[in-house]
Amino acid sequence: MKRFILTAFTLFLIACTYTACKKDAIVNNTDSKPTFTEIQEKILTPSCALSGCHASTADASYSLHGLVLTANVAYENLVNKLSKNADAAALSLQLVKPFDADNSFLYHKITCDHQHHTGNFGAHMPLGGNSLTNGQIELVKRWINTGASKTASLIDLSVLSDVTLCEQPVIEPLAPPAAGEGFQLKIDPFDVQPNFEREVFVRKNTPNTAVAYVNRIQLRGAPNSHHFVVYAFRNNSTLPAVNVLRDLRNSDGSLITSTLSEMQNHIFIGGGTDVNSDFTLPAGVAIRVPANTPLDLNAHYFNKTTATLRGENYVNFYTLPASRVQYYAKTLDLNNTGIDINPGERKTFTKTFTFNAVTRIVMLTSHYHKLGEKFEIKISGGPRNGEVVYSSTDWEHPLIKSFTPPIELQPGEGLTSVVTYFNNTNKKVGFGLTSEDEMNIIFGYYY
Repeated sequence: MKRFILTAFTLFLIACTYTACKKDAIVNNTDSKPTFTEIQEKILTPSCALSGCHASTADASYSLHGLVLTANVAYENLVNKLSKNADAAALSLQLVKPFDADNSFLYHKITCDHQHHTGNFGAHMPLGGNSLTNGQIELVKRWINTGASKTASLIDLSVLSDVTLCEQPVIEPLAPPAAGEGFQLKIDPFDVQPNFEREVFVRKNTPNTAVAYVNRIQLRGAPNSHHFVVYAFRNNSTLPAVNVLRDLRNSDGSLITSTLSEMQNHIFIGGGTDVNSDFTLPAGVAIRVPANTPLDLNAHYFNKTTATLRGENYVNFYTLPASRVQYYAKTLDLNNTGIDINPGERKTFTKTFTFNAVTRIVMLTSHYHKLGEKFEIKISGGPRNGEVVYSSTDWEHPLIKSFTPPIELQPGEGLTSVVTYFNNTNKKVGFGLTSEDEMNIIFGYYY
């Protein structure tokens, strides 16, 4: 009997020891990689830390997100750091808030549950159609909710066995403004070829038969869209055909010079890298839109999958009755034509534009060409003299920045453009209208 009891007790100890070891293998096994290392190797490095995305500060998109996710810096750049996204910053969302995935911007960006948040948080990530698996998303969520440790191994990696790709929602058509409250323009559905980035333009004429006063611009785009922008034309005597889809790139990725040349005739109206944005001017301020105004709609999509994706975009223009308009929102078009860059030269050009009346600036963006490295705008004069209010390093898709409240400049104050170029060609480059020339323009809205 004693031998039986001893044997049973021994088996009980062995069973308890085995159970404890098994639990440690799942929950806190010091012999396995830290959970964050698994996330870095299986998610961040192959899906995020890619050239043009989050690989380095030299990425064209870096000025927008300010986030590098390579293995040597990703953890420090994510945990307890605030997001640069305006809506997320307004909510004080951290990129990764330990123990709280619901208030971590990283989780918002990768989850396909788009009911999870209501802000304009930009495109779903990774951009280009290659969604993470449900298991990868769950791993990130659990890692955050268990404290977002850099060294602990707290998560059962069996969650990665769910290799089903999360399903991104298809675009829902944007309802047009009610009769008498505005009008809608759209880019009809078009294909985005596998492993290709497609950027298109289509000219539309606004349907208003009399002058309209636009106070609000609402955009909607399909998933994987890098940007959606609406332009007017500087010179209406040379316009592309109406309702014809024009590509910026050939199938081999080379630029189509005719489309690139047409871009030099653009004046910014609205839009940006958040293709689901909704911008409203201050009360009583409106953009004056003459009847049947020609506009160019510009959409850019990434497709990093082997399937064909679909692009589609809507823009609503909401109008005010003329009796409610106190100020016309005017377009800033501040041009520095004094550009002269020798072959192999890196050169910065500075020019100040002064206003002679009180000027309230509600939006700024920039326009320059492929030799441009950085475009800054500073306030000139007054108590904020020298303050940088705008900075962009992406010549193809420059930052579009709104200001609430507006930047108010007094007579004699103004804006200074500080633009740096690197001429890596073998010829001298100056100001001009072709893609081989350069430009230096501040666009924006003021009243």
